[in-house]
Amino acid sequence: MPTIYLTTFIDAQVQTCFDLARSIEVHQISTSKTKEKAIEGRTSGLCEQGDIITWEAVHFGIKQRLTVKITKMEPFVCFEDEMIKGAFSLMNHTHSFEVHQRGTKMKDEFVFKAPLGIFGSIAEKIFLTRYMTNLLKERNSVLKSLAEAK
Repeated sequence: MPTIYLTTFIDAQVQTCFDLARSIEVHQISTSKTKEKAIEGRTSGLCEQGDIITWEAVHFGIKQRLTVKITKMEPFVCFEDEMIKGAFSLMNHTHSFEVHQRGTKMKDEFVFKAPLGIFGSIAEKIFLTRYMTNLLKERNSVLKSLAEAK
């Protein structure tokens, strides 16, 4: 099962980074290349534990929906979202935040599994892990820019 680990250093307070990372509006800005938008459940504001959010986006030229539940929320430390319906067999994203000497260290742990057995495993290795890594890096770049501009 692929797991993507990313660390982003942000010259901003941990509370700022935490709130931007759980903002529906910021998420939509950071994923504008895939036209991602919240269409059901929480569709604006800051996500909270227990929220269910259905996202619609275009990936590989196909409009897709992904529903996640916020399963953990520890203010200014971490939050987790877990897929409850969507294209993956499994998806879990842990967002962690630590006070760092020059601001905040933001870490992502993104675990996923493609459907379709061996064909999904091949897709993970050939292109899907790289694709998901690039999406997360783009999102983190936008979060960093917004946080450091405050």
